[in-house]
Parts: sequence; C-alpha cells; structure tokens
Amino acid sequence: EVQLVESGGGLVQAGGSLRLSCAASGFTFDDYAIGWFRQAPGKEREGVSCISGRDGSTYYADSVKGRFTISSDNAKNTVYLQMTSLKPEDTAVYYCAADSRPGPLGYFWYEYDYWGQGTQVTVSS
Repeated sequence: EVQLVESGGGLVQAGGSLRLSCAASGFTFDDYAIGWFRQAPGKEREGVSCISGRDGSTYYADSVKGRFTISSDNAKNTVYLQMTSLKPEDTAVYYCAADSRPGPLGYFWYEYDYWGQGTQVTVSS
C-alpha cells in the first residue's frame, strides 16, 4: 500500500523558514516522481516543486524559485521541501504526492496518483 506522510508545517513569520518532509512507503522510490503541491482557501491546487526519483530532475513554480529547495533521500524514501524567505502568500495546505507514470517530470496535480493528508503552513505578516 502506497503511503505518503507529510510533516514539518506550522506557523512562521514572514521571512522565516520551514522544512517539510514527505515520508513515502509501499513503492520503489526510484520509479516515481514526488511533488509538493499547495492549496489555499478558495484557490486551485498548484504545483510548487517536484523531483524525479528516476533522474533527479526538478521543477519549481516561478513563485518559489530561489526560495524553496526540493531534495530527496532515496535511502530513507523521504523528500524534503526547504522553504526560506517565506511570504504570507505562501500560506496554504501543502501536500506531497507520488506519480508512477514513466516519462517527463509532471507538475500538474492531476498527473499524480497518490496523496498525503497535507500539512498546514501559515506565514504571518
């Protein structure tokens, strides 16, 4: 059974940092892509950052480039999202998700098969 468990969310002031973790189980990490997505109230779910377990390629949304860094520890089946210089507009529920499709790294939510329960990130101004 595929499971994804996020942790590391919380309340932080603008300009601060948080590190989210996504612990994955039930599949071979090297065969999947893992993505971080977020959804704020009243807004669509958007791709934040994704990483391919196959070749290590990465994707970042323009809104987080230079501030967020995605990384993976394949031995631990864990993907991290280091978030720095946080802004109030980064406030959202953050989800990690796994994509089992072969091919190029995807960054749309509908390309991902499995989802975690989400973790709240709140950035105060």
